[in-house]
Amino acid sequence: MEFLSAVHTDKGIKKNTNQDSVLIKEAITDHGKVFFAAVCDGMGGLAKGEVASATLIRAFSDWFENRFPVFLYENRTVDGIDRVGMENELNKLILDVNTRIAEYGQQLHAALGTTAAMILFAEGSYYILNIGDSRVYRLKGQTISQLTKDQTFVQNEIDKGRMTLEEAKNHPQRNVLLQCVGASEVIIPEFEHGTYEPEEVYMICSDGFRHVIAEEEFVKLMAPDKIKGEKELQNAAVYFTELNKSRQEKDNISVILLKTC
Repeated sequence: MEFLSAVHTDKGIKKNTNQDSVLIKEAITDHGKVFFAAVCDGMGGLAKGEVASATLIRAFSDWFENRFPVFLYENRTVDGIDRVGMENELNKLILDVNTRIAEYGQQLHAALGTTAAMILFAEGSYYILNIGDSRVYRLKGQTISQLTKDQTFVQNEIDKGRMTLEEAKNHPQRNVLLQCVGASEVIIPEFEHGTYEPEEVYMICSDGFRHVIAEEEFVKLMAPDKIKGEKELQNAAVYFTELNKSRQEKDNISVILLKTC
């Protein structure tokens, strides 16, 4: 299966630096093409959030280039990749980076951290890791589905029935994370997996990309039948970034768009 891709990131209208970091990687293996994408949204005083996000992105890149090829061949089940084994690998990676970022922050006497939204496509299956409030979406036909769940105060309140979705959108603590890499003593990543098919669009984004855009707006422009090539993907990434800015989104804005075909 082939993958079309586009990536776009912007510091936005308020911040002086872009603390988001993004990564896309593709490789050809004996088991077909594999595709890896990640968006990390850094946060921290003294403009150190970009250090946190870049540190995690580099760790993801190193893992995909150096460890994943070995893992792909040595850790297999009758259904393909050993999902539990890969989740254990990624969990160790996150814990290691969490320690490194925390130690760096202690040296600076500053708190810094990063979210993580990562997806790996291989052998007809996708594997997702999520920490924080960056997200992964899938557009299939005219339907958009959020494949990750935010690890935030408001999402926790929604899950417990103490807050509605509408209340959460305007709550003063809507951006409070329950955990992030580098600033949490305990990290429990969320893992999801499923299968992918041709003619699907996947969106991996920081929270700044989707705060002021309705899901229906994404579908109108990015439904798979509207995307014929990478030009359309790139145009959509830029269009929604500029739309966010015109609607006064103040955060950094980052997105990776993928289409399976």
